[in-house]
Amino acid sequence: MFAAMRFWLDRGVAGFRLDAIPILFEDPRLRDEPVLQGTNAQGDPNLEHIYTDNLPEVHAVMRRMRAMVDRYPGDRVLIGETYLPNTQELDKWYGGARHDELQLPMDMRVGFLNKLDAGAFRHLLLELQSQIHDSQPLIVFDNHDNVRSWDRYGDGTHNLEIAKLIATLLLTSKATALLYQGQEVGQLTTPPTSVAAVKDPIGITGWPKEKGRDGERTPMQWDTSNRQAGFSSNAHTWLPVSASYEKINVQNELADPVSLLSWYQHLIRLRRSDPVLRDGRMVMLDVQNASVLSYLRVNTPGDAVLVSLNMSGTPQTISLDLRDAALAASGFQTLMASPGPISTSPTIHSVTLPPFGAWVARVL
Repeated sequence: MFAAMRFWLDRGVAGFRLDAIPILFEDPRLRDEPVLQGTNAQGDPNLEHIYTDNLPEVHAVMRRMRAMVDRYPGDRVLIGETYLPNTQELDKWYGGARHDELQLPMDMRVGFLNKLDAGAFRHLLLELQSQIHDSQPLIVFDNHDNVRSWDRYGDGTHNLEIAKLIATLLLTSKATALLYQGQEVGQLTTPPTSVAAVKDPIGITGWPKEKGRDGERTPMQWDTSNRQAGFSSNAHTWLPVSASYEKINVQNELADPVSLLSWYQHLIRLRRSDPVLRDGRMVMLDVQNASVLSYLRVNTPGDAVLVSLNMSGTPQTISLDLRDAALAASGFQTLMASPGPISTSPTIHSVTLPPFGAWVARVL
């Protein structure tokens, strides 16, 4: 494995994404996993994976791998697909205080919370700020193994507003952001309609209870130039293109200033151009608010950007006491707002957000 990695490192690759890396080792005694109650979608007993998942031996390999990669110039990176039970286990994948394992193990708990819960997001983000020895978090909301965030978080009515809210959390948090193809245009999960159409092995064996992961792996929807959404000229792609491509595609959304893609582009430009959104510390505000997640990104000179995300379907008023960040604000300059403009009160201490509203503002 190391020789294969050196082959590509010698050719200049920037790094590696390590698939399912916590299951690299299994119990050398080949003991059976303890059996839990119930069965999975394939009809097999549910197991407690204490002999095949996240065994301590894997960390010695990660330290060797990191040492090898660090010998190459150019800040090569190791990214881990790491489904872990808590932040303490995540910290081990960084190497803890030594910082000698992966630079970016994925935190799957934030993005796969699967419910709009301001308190839960606040708790998880605070853990990332305090329990990983100042390492860089990597937040993920979408990947090729799970129903798309549009479907997991959407309510069927405000899906676009909710998708913009999630994009804002992803790209304004103190973390590296990972996007999955189609997330930025709001592609839908499109599961197969018959077992004959299934390609994913777990869908074939688990049908119909488990339809597999084909639904989140359909081709990228670029345009309406052909029935393959501009992804291919082959009429029979491995997985079929979703019928939604005629409306949901890059070409259409580039022409729409209020599209999800335009929102992502604006966020990315803002993050690139503003050092506080790249490097600033994160300070939580209005921490008792159960419906709205509010935080500041603050740099040492006092530059600050406010982010407030209403995770409810009703208007919510937030309290903006900036004393915890040692800031004396005279007002706010809106940088981004969804689904429409945000009006601040003359005293600037309270602001009302619309349902599923997202607000990014510079503190004046």
